[in-house]
Amino acid sequence: MRAVVLTGPGALSVVSVPEPSCGPGDVLVRMRGTGLCGSDLAVYAGRRPAPYLPWILGHEGTGRIVAVGAEVGGLRAGQDVVIEPDYCCLACAACLAGRTSACDSRAAVGLTVPGLLSEYVVVPATFAWPVPPGLPPEDLVCVEPGTVARAAMRRSGIAPGQSCLVSGAGSQGLLLCQALVEHGVAVFVQEPNQARLARACALGAAPLLPGRDRLPYFFETSGAPGVVEQGLRRLARHGTAVLIGMNTDPLGVSPRDVVAGQITLIGSMVYDHPGDFAGTVAALGPGTKTRLGAVVSDNYPLEDAQAAFVAASSASGKVWIDLS
Repeated sequence: MRAVVLTGPGALSVVSVPEPSCGPGDVLVRMRGTGLCGSDLAVYAGRRPAPYLPWILGHEGTGRIVAVGAEVGGLRAGQDVVIEPDYCCLACAACLAGRTSACDSRAAVGLTVPGLLSEYVVVPATFAWPVPPGLPPEDLVCVEPGTVARAAMRRSGIAPGQSCLVSGAGSQGLLLCQALVEHGVAVFVQEPNQARLARACALGAAPLLPGRDRLPYFFETSGAPGVVEQGLRRLARHGTAVLIGMNTDPLGVSPRDVVAGQITLIGSMVYDHPGDFAGTVAALGPGTKTRLGAVVSDNYPLEDAQAAFVAASSASGKVWIDLS
């Protein structure tokens, strides 16, 4: 079978690799599509080292089950699924408390274990979610990052009728804008890329105008230097800041400012199993209005994976790779 492997910073190859074997608790999935996000780009560029080379990238995936393990119940060959790519242990204290995102044994697909940019992958059955038949792949490759966005919204406690600032309108920021607008929130977005800003506005957000501050909520999705400090200074007293983007720079705001502003800081790491993923999948069902694929701008065939990764850093929306 074919797979996309990273051979060095910025260098990808499409190679032939052995087809994986399906264990008793696993399902074998023929991949249909894989989305690209900031963490994929960080590994691709070498900013986040791969465990070894060559390395299979990708974690936002959808496909069809072609085989099930002997101990698997509730799933069958022929079902379309999306993959929840954070395999928590389900047995540690954090998992038992419902905070699987804090699992110390969590395996992150494409980051700590090989990824999904492959024609066939083996997935623990617990982390393969059936989806209604006939949904477009553009929607399905956005389920995982859409769940990240919805988990951040849930953790924030923001309510319909309130307002917020979203910093960054890359694919993660766009999915967050979409979720917040559907939730009834007035969303103001800050994004220097005008094509991305226009796409966020098409989803129902509004540009952040000069002097518009004292907002009760701030969501940071970009991980860009200095953006957290800017957002915190726009927060109203008693405001809540939710940090999603990965950034190793200092916040640029003193503890005194946080205390004086009575700011609540929330670090939102992926999502918690099973509720968050289940909620996103349910939002795709018959009679719902959610179209996660509205954030998609480009797709590429498997053999053009290198071009897809290059484009994803500046594309106006989500980029995904077609493996069908």
